[in-house]
Amino acid sequence: MTDPFRTPDDDARATARQLVDDATFAALAVTDPQTGHPSVTRIALATDTDGTPVSLISDLSTHTAALVNQPACALLVGEPADKGDPLTHPRLTLHCTARFIPHAQDAQLRAHYLAARPKATLYAGFTDFRFVRFTVDTGLLNGGFGKAFKLGPGDL
Repeated sequence: MTDPFRTPDDDARATARQLVDDATFAALAVTDPQTGHPSVTRIALATDTDGTPVSLISDLSTHTAALVNQPACALLVGEPADKGDPLTHPRLTLHCTARFIPHAQDAQLRAHYLAARPKATLYAGFTDFRFVRFTVDTGLLNGGFGKAFKLGPGDL
């Protein structure tokens, strides 16, 4: 079998960056510490000032416990348009390492995140909510039929 992945070019990098920048939510894949099975949930998503994906999640959620136990995770961004085959629309899987930001160190991130996601102000002050940064290790861009790319952190 031949390798289905192309070498990333400027168009692929721009598509990947746009998918991250435009994302208001993502599918987050974690490993459930109780069962060892993969688990997927939807989270709100934004980017930090340096373009790193970030979210604000509750300590009460099962995905928080999973990330504390095993910070390796994946994010899927990119939504199909209203028409056409959903598999022809670009999407990006990001293999990440999650890192929670202590409340004492989140002032700048909090201000930036809430400017981008003002509705999060309703719960951002709850003590069980924390910011998490997703450091991207690698990415897989499916830009449509026959347009698959493996991306490194420098490509994003």
